[in-house]
Amino acid sequence: MAAEADGPLKRLLVPILLPEKCYDQLFVQWDLLHVPCLKILLSKGLGLGIVAGSLLGPPFFLPTLDCSSWGEALFLMLQTITICFLVMHYRGQTVKGVAFLACYGLVLLVLLSPLTPLTVVTLLQASNVPAVVVGRLLQAATNYHNGHTGQLSAITVFLLFGGSLARIFTSIQETGDPLMAGTFVVSSLCNGLIAAQLLFYWNARPPHRQKKAE
Repeated sequence: MAAEADGPLKRLLVPILLPEKCYDQLFVQWDLLHVPCLKILLSKGLGLGIVAGSLLGPPFFLPTLDCSSWGEALFLMLQTITICFLVMHYRGQTVKGVAFLACYGLVLLVLLSPLTPLTVVTLLQASNVPAVVVGRLLQAATNYHNGHTGQLSAITVFLLFGGSLARIFTSIQETGDPLMAGTFVVSSLCNGLIAAQLLFYWNARPPHRQKKAE
């Protein structure tokens, strides 16, 4: 009976959230304080949460460089290049937008192919840090200059901040890559700055522009 009861739960958790040995450790032997398996469960759960959150929080131009790995990067990348195309389209630059999509797709194919050396991939990964810093600091400077955060979505800002914090843990747990973990430490600091500005300017509103008399 116990084995039958475990069946649906095991199919739900293995291998999406847990390897089979950790499932047995936690739910068969009931060793609920087994730290290595709990870390795996937390990491996988955070990863799925980040993927879900990424569907609600698209970034903009510079963060396209930050879409380097993991599941949520696919959704962020698709959202970002779509926004870039729409910006060009509504500026009357549809041809330029199509060319941007074509070039982006071509570069992506080359980077994902065996033609690209690992050193180049590592260099591009390292370039995430200045890209994130520049993008967020430009936004922060604009907010400070305007005295408000304009139409920034609170949901998007806090999802990005929470997601970058979670990615510090998941990158350490899943990859052990110090470069990737460092990238998300920097990203968390920058996203935290924007989140702090959003709270500071919470009640500030853009001044209404008076219509010119006809």
